[in-house]
Amino acid sequence: MSSIGTGYDLSASQFSPDGRVFQVEYAAKAVENSGTVIGFRGKDGVVFAVEKLVTSKLYEPGANKRIFHVDEHIGMAVAGLISDARQIVETARTEASNYRLQYSLPIPLKYLSERVSMYMHAYTLYSAVRPYGCSVVMGSWSKHDGPQMFMIDPSGVSFSYFGCAVGKAKQAAKTEIEKLKLADLPVKDLVKEAARIVYLVHDELKDKQFELELSWCSEGTGGRHELVPAAIASEAENLAKQALADVEDSDEGDM
Repeated sequence: MSSIGTGYDLSASQFSPDGRVFQVEYAAKAVENSGTVIGFRGKDGVVFAVEKLVTSKLYEPGANKRIFHVDEHIGMAVAGLISDARQIVETARTEASNYRLQYSLPIPLKYLSERVSMYMHAYTLYSAVRPYGCSVVMGSWSKHDGPQMFMIDPSGVSFSYFGCAVGKAKQAAKTEIEKLKLADLPVKDLVKEAARIVYLVHDELKDKQFELELSWCSEGTGGRHELVPAAIASEAENLAKQALADVEDSDEGDM
């Protein structure tokens, strides 16, 4: 990753001799410094879970949320620089609003994903701007398309996923996600699994405090993107803490 002295990292519009754009890689590094974001696409909907790191005890609980409503039927979870992410959210909301105004229909998630990914990619093409230091995960559910979920990187690359993770502990989270049969699980089970994985991959030594944010968009909500009800979220957190304690106890027993 070292490029000191080469000069190829001075502009987002310049390739290095081996075909890399260093500014895009630096933007991806900014995402890796953020709390872990997990997205699940299950049998009847989509679930988002965010490990929102709290760096000061003086912060008001619930401030600076990392899960956003883009439209009634679309939710977005973000990892990376929150100020950059808000700009992406605003762009996505504008696209959704314009589509609804023009066609009198809610925007399909696939179309919105393409529009937002093109917008993010445009910021990797010009030397006067820099790439966005955030990754976004978008999800929705509809009677026609069922559950859908897309993740967009700072480079503008977009893929559809059954399960994805970005942020600090993305590799550990992906390892846990691959053990699940996501397509067969309802959203109520996915919420518990998402909370369990966030607590499992959280690094208590480096980041002691964090808030868990949970939301879903499913058949049960009528296709609306909503925050997970407090009772269900609390139950999921308690189960996650119990699972984490069981893992720690088994590790101590092995020693």
